[in-house]
Amino acid sequence: MQTVALFPIQKTKHSKLHEVDINNAPFGKVFSDHILIADYVEGKWRDARIVPYGDITISPATSALHYGQSIFEGLKADRHINGKNICLFRPEANFLRMNISAERMCMPSITEEIFIGGIRELLNLDRDWVPTSQGCSLYIRPFMFATDPYIGMKPSQTYKFMIFTSPVGAYYSAPVKVKVEQHYTRAVKGGTGYAKFSGNYAASMYPTKLAAQQGYDQIIWTDGQTHQFIEEAGTMNIMFVIDGKLITPATGDSILKGVTRDSVLTIARQWGMTVEERPVPVAEVIDAIKTKRLQEAFGAGTAATIAHISVIGHEGVDYTLPPIHEREFSNKVYRELYDIKHGIKPDPYGWVHVL
Repeated sequence: MQTVALFPIQKTKHSKLHEVDINNAPFGKVFSDHILIADYVEGKWRDARIVPYGDITISPATSALHYGQSIFEGLKADRHINGKNICLFRPEANFLRMNISAERMCMPSITEEIFIGGIRELLNLDRDWVPTSQGCSLYIRPFMFATDPYIGMKPSQTYKFMIFTSPVGAYYSAPVKVKVEQHYTRAVKGGTGYAKFSGNYAASMYPTKLAAQQGYDQIIWTDGQTHQFIEEAGTMNIMFVIDGKLITPATGDSILKGVTRDSVLTIARQWGMTVEERPVPVAEVIDAIKTKRLQEAFGAGTAATIAHISVIGHEGVDYTLPPIHEREFSNKVYRELYDIKHGIKPDPYGWVHVL
């Protein structure tokens, strides 16, 4: 554990910890005591500090509000099986992806010291906020946005980077129903789909709302050119087990390269399972369901970890998938990830930072 702080720390005088049940917190509505803030001014990141969590003041002309320069990341920390230590999962992968997003959005790269060092400092300071109940974690949200008080179509010259944390339970409380979207588009070739850019999520809200009105939890996005190939599913990458093979769309400039996705694929290959990263036609998946060759379908993402898909809606028909208890791979890989993240099993991949 670090003994010397990397940044100035102003501790809160009134912790909110005793006011909430961190083991039963609704997802994304309860926030820990402290936040990290750093400012990008005159070509450098400056004044990185940790202060009590609270509201911020910005100009009505803040360029992020008008032109959308805003990116973020999401990762989790879990309580170690010993009840004392904290396990932080793959922060290097999120650090690298944040800077890929920053480059695409004409924003400055963040330093490893501020990103990973800031997360470690926050976790050491707010370690009592990490839940102890099974299925609960401390969600970590790094984000960056433009701060120039300027109305004009150009990249901002100033930015703010922040990290806050939030105790959370399961993102989905039950298997999800999804609809294959064949009209609206989340991202297209040459666009921003591979970046964790706020605008991607804003663009998905209306079609997701329409799907919810039809009884679905999420959308399976398809390619923007033909709507014939599966890309990803709402808040997560999507995977299928067909004829014993793990099949998932290959990442590109219209699909987010998920950290959980990569972890699942790595474990599957380690287990000797055939893995195919390739274009996945909608017709192939529907045919596999009809011929009972599709054994499993699930989403993989930081918030959801492994989200079983119970129903796929396509062209007005709902296809019910095999029962959850029969899904050998997705249940097994969920348990493997859980055990690694909590120090129950050794971490052969070097993914976990133990604090």
